[in-house]
Amino acid sequence: MRIRPYSDKDLAAVAQLFTDAIHGLAVTHYDEAQRKAWAPQPPDLGIWERRLKPLKVLLAQDAQNSDGLLGFVGYEEDGHIDLMFTSPLAARRGVASQLLGRAEAALRELGVAQLYTEASLLGQPFFARQGFTVKEEQHIELRGAQFRRFAMVKALDKP
Repeated sequence: MRIRPYSDKDLAAVAQLFTDAIHGLAVTHYDEAQRKAWAPQPPDLGIWERRLKPLKVLLAQDAQNSDGLLGFVGYEEDGHIDLMFTSPLAARRGVASQLLGRAEAALRELGVAQLYTEASLLGQPFFARQGFTVKEEQHIELRGAQFRRFAMVKALDKP
């Protein structure tokens, strides 16, 4: 696996990986209406372009297949982990852990003292294993569907 920065040419692949992850991995936690609201098909690339623009985004690629996107993380320089998704074909293979580790190291170098995220029902156990704790449970609405998620934080040591 190779981790590299996102570039504009990756837009469609990132949007599709997100959509595949929601409709593949989140089946056990979200019903069909929720998945359709969270990840409309096909993905709207204009929305994705605007969503990714303010973020630092790292991609994990298959070392043998340069077109094989395994996952991505999108974060802000204040410590916000905004997006963390892996391909259903790469789930539970350490992809997300490596991506989060790389983002965490970059943020630590910037002097960020705390990471924070809004974790889905599916993501909450992953973030807990990475040292995040639940600050509060949240209930939000997106495109007419109701979602439960968790505001989570992780304190960082100095570099």
